[in-house]
Amino acid sequence: MRMLKRVVLCALIGSPLAVLAQPDEIQYNPNSLDPIARYEQLYKLRVWSTIDLREKQNKGFFARNGEITKLIMEAAKSGEIAEVFQSDSLKAKYTREDFVAKLQSSPPQSFPAWDPATPYYLNDIVSFNGKNYESQIDNNTGVNPTTAKNAEWNVTKTGAGLDYLANQVYRLNIAEDVIFDKRRSRLYYDIQALELSAFDDATGTFKSLGWFKYKDLEKVFRNNPEKAIWFNRQNTAQNKNYADAFLLRFFRGVVYKIENPDDNTLDDIYRANGRPYYEGVWAREWEAMKLMEKEHNLWEF
Repeated sequence: MRMLKRVVLCALIGSPLAVLAQPDEIQYNPNSLDPIARYEQLYKLRVWSTIDLREKQNKGFFARNGEITKLIMEAAKSGEIAEVFQSDSLKAKYTREDFVAKLQSSPPQSFPAWDPATPYYLNDIVSFNGKNYESQIDNNTGVNPTTAKNAEWNVTKTGAGLDYLANQVYRLNIAEDVIFDKRRSRLYYDIQALELSAFDDATGTFKSLGWFKYKDLEKVFRNNPEKAIWFNRQNTAQNKNYADAFLLRFFRGVVYKIENPDDNTLDDIYRANGRPYYEGVWAREWEAMKLMEKEHNLWEF
């Protein structure tokens, strides 16, 4: 209230302070599941890590027929997750059609449109009204595929695009804020977003399928307790919901980027300085150790 009165007064008297007055700073991150006010943050750093779901420590999220990637893809295709983003900024979005297209490991094959004047032979394939039809006889001429009564044509799935299977999408990228709450004297890992990533055989690289708000994913995990099961290999009586497994940090991630002015990954930084690849690998472990040391030092003082 005092600040408001001061701004109004400055505006009335024509003081330059009125020009310099700024709106109140946003104190809570809208993408946080349990936001910590900025005035309570003694230390904050954005960290990106890669989770390989094939690793033993991460297999609880990747049990056969119970893969976390399967649940996320199904929820996005059904509309239970309404927003899929193009990057970890969580601003630009994919349409549902674009996301479904990205899930295809190979695009659909196109066939020539059916022509009533063209003779077709056994196993010839044509497209008509959005479907593919395969000829069942020789010299198949002038028979409309949709009205054929003597089985001259059969609908075929030949040429349909192939989607990635859940066990082929085994890489997650996670963006989280590391925050030390000075009021509670505790370090928190505030997960912001998760990315699904699949290996693309055509390019030999990993292909991003989309970024998701962790708040949206956590809601899906809670709403599907029979599917969102973190598998405890030591004691299945203690299986957990995926949301609880993330909260308890039952995963192992490898740091690949730390917040920096150039927005470079650790590999980018080391390559730009002419350093060998193995030094970039060491740097990932080193950054994880530095985070642990930072937490220790904050507790120390």
